Amino acid sequence: MADPQTRLILLTAPEAGPELGPRLARAVTAGDVAAVILRLPPGEERALVNAVKAVAPTVQEAGAALVLAGGGGIDLATVASRSGADGVHVQAGDAEADQAEASSDEGEDTDEEEAVGPLHALRERLRDGRILGVGGIRSKHAAMQAGESGADYLLFGDDPDLPLDTLVARLTWWVEIFETPCIALARDLEAVPDLVATGAEFIGLDPALWAGEGGEAAVAAAQAQIRNRPAGGEG
Repeated sequence: MADPQTRLILLTAPEAGPELGPRLARAVTAGDVAAVILRLPPGEERALVNAVKAVAPTVQEAGAALVLAGGGGIDLATVASRSGADGVHVQAGDAEADQAEASSDEGEDTDEEEAVGPLHALRERLRDGRILGVGGIRSKHAAMQAGESGADYLLFGDDPDLPLDTLVARLTWWVEIFETPCIALARDLEAVPDLVATGAEFIGLDPALWAGEGGEAAVAAAQAQIRNRPAGGEG
């Protein structure tokens, strides 16, 4: 049986303007896009819910999942539930900080949540089937903690200072040992073949690659590179 084909994930920038909707519409149909990670700017909950509702049909009707990130500390799980988004994406360090703040505010009632950890607690809140993704992975230990907490995927490579060879080594380690799917973030198209060769289930495309005018061409180019080099470097 052939290995499953690596799929694409599009990441947006939090400062994306009114052109985001039309550009997403073109980009999600230019390749095999499994999901869009929509980075929200800081804002009030109702405004963010309305912003998500404005782009959700474009993504979901194309067969891709819409996963929410950012929001400046807003409760992403609530925004996802109210807007119809398919899941949330959090940074490992941010989740820990949010839980510590909540514990300070609520006192002893949070002892049980502290015992299981912030990602476990968020996983429990997403029992309705919504996706939990985790980024901000800065060590093997953090990756294993996120996987054990019930994350549906891990994003590697969102540290802009991480060299490509280090990213490749970390992805290879993860894929060879663990079953939780991972996203390998590509900041340029030249990196895509090396990232696909690690066996990562998804290639994330940085907004600098695709979110500008004509960005669908970059999505198509990344898809062509995946097609030419099957997952795991076989073929």
